[in-house]
Amino acid sequence: MNFLEERILKDGIVKDGSILKVDSFLNHQLDVTLLDEIGKEFHKIYGDRGITKVLTVEASGIAIACMSAQHFGVPVVFAKKAKSKNIEGEVYTSKVMSFTYGKEYDVTLSKKFLSEDDTVFIVDDFLATGKALKGLLDICSQAGANVAGIGICIEKRYQGGGDELRAKGYDITSLARIASMDENGIVFG
Repeated sequence: MNFLEERILKDGIVKDGSILKVDSFLNHQLDVTLLDEIGKEFHKIYGDRGITKVLTVEASGIAIACMSAQHFGVPVVFAKKAKSKNIEGEVYTSKVMSFTYGKEYDVTLSKKFLSEDDTVFIVDDFLATGKALKGLLDICSQAGANVAGIGICIEKRYQGGGDELRAKGYDITSLARIASMDENGIVFG
């Protein structure tokens, strides 16, 4: 059992059999020591791939991306869930369905921050059905950027998104892989 799985068992809460609340340490209140360990682990795996940008989608992925980027020594870029008035110029846009919120939204990223010259490491807190990742991969494709790898904190394997993306050739590392969970417990694997 690794450090993240231990923390999930200690402080994670399963709700309604399909929601894992990790808001006390990963995506609301942040344990920066844990996030630093996550960033170190991702760098250990992907540090030799010539990463030039760490990419995520707002909001829960930003802290993970920042701590990871610190170890890679590169900038973080994140796709915004709505085009705001302070995004200037042209943008890449993709549709994303949020499992947690149960709604679809457009994510946007300014074209000046991602190009064909970039080698990208994508990070996020959860991987369930893979729809958020598909949106980020679409943005990378629009930019012509190379995706060197994907780092996920917690993958809900039983929802199939990771298997689908791996079958398409993406290199995905999930630090905690949940085979099943319900109110009685979590099974990793």
